[in-house]
Amino acid sequence: PDKAKLQLVIDKGEYFACIEDDVDKVQSDINLMDTWSKDASERMKIKIDQRELAAIITDVTATNEGATAGRISADINLGTNASPVAIDKTNVLDYIVDMGTVLDEANAPESGRWMVVPAKMAGYIKKSDLKDASLAGDGTSILRNGRLGMIDRFTLYVSHNLPYTVDGANREFDIIAGHKMGFTFASQMTEMETIRSESTFGNIVRGLQVYGYQTVKPEALAHGVVTI
Repeated sequence: PDKAKLQLVIDKGEYFACIEDDVDKVQSDINLMDTWSKDASERMKIKIDQRELAAIITDVTATNEGATAGRISADINLGTNASPVAIDKTNVLDYIVDMGTVLDEANAPESGRWMVVPAKMAGYIKKSDLKDASLAGDGTSILRNGRLGMIDRFTLYVSHNLPYTVDGANREFDIIAGHKMGFTFASQMTEMETIRSESTFGNIVRGLQVYGYQTVKPEALAHGVVTI
């Protein structure tokens, strides 16, 4: 691969800062600072997920997205912003298989594939034929254990941070899938410190997380647009 594609530049960062007033600390019977710090880390994770997922979508190779996806067949409809694929419990599995076919035609490895879907699409998967444990090949129905697991070689992840637009009563979601070789990510908490506040009596805890991401192999990614 091109050496330029292997250079992961750590050029983005998220930070948090929260203050615990001395009076609140005395009057509270819980560790407020610990609670606030955990909430701040979750909010940073959400922001990073939103940026990362949006960035992946723009890098997908043209033959792995749209209404004519497929490097060989060129007739697999993964949906576009102008004409998204309407998903329900009857066709959600077909859509996942189509994503897999697109990656097959792009010669993406079968092991290590992943797919990110919104919560409502995950609900349709649970309502699909896979709710029958015998069809899913599991000992317990996914309706009982709530675990989506692996479908057509994809390990499925549910995220509320996928890009979407509102079209009347429907929501148009970008769906992203691929192989782990297609995208790389690095992150590190570089700073975590406690200082006294200058404006009040209290302690400020603040942290800095730096991260970077890079599309390494666009043909190992697939993108679709669905309406739910």
